[in-house]
Amino acid sequence: MSKLTNTDIQRYRQRLRAQHAALREHIQSVLRDSKRDELAQLADRVHDRGEESVADLLASTSLALIDREVGELGEVEEALQRIRVGTYGECETCGDAIERDRLDANPIAKRCVDCEREHEARGAGGRDRTPSL
Repeated sequence: MSKLTNTDIQRYRQRLRAQHAALREHIQSVLRDSKRDELAQLADRVHDRGEESVADLLASTSLALIDREVGELGEVEEALQRIRVGTYGECETCGDAIERDRLDANPIAKRCVDCEREHEARGAGGRDRTPSL
């Protein structure tokens, strides 16, 4: 695969900056308009364990989504840093170029498809993660 052009890099930089701004705005909005107060009020009003469980589930789901978005924000910042230092589009594992199709689909990608596949397999302990019945 050929090296990314300056035009390619600018296009990915713009996409990453837009993604960064959108994530920051969403996280700030959720925190600003936090439903935690409403969830706390709901928890205070619950009358049985079932209602308490629902309130706890809503609170933990909201926090999990925020946590995921904060993690994604960090990955976007890492990709922007790779652009700044000139390593964007290079696989951090093998050093080969990351496929344009992969970067188009996921501009925060830091590994080529083959290395990402290996990385994910190692993360699963090398086992098939397909649930058994």
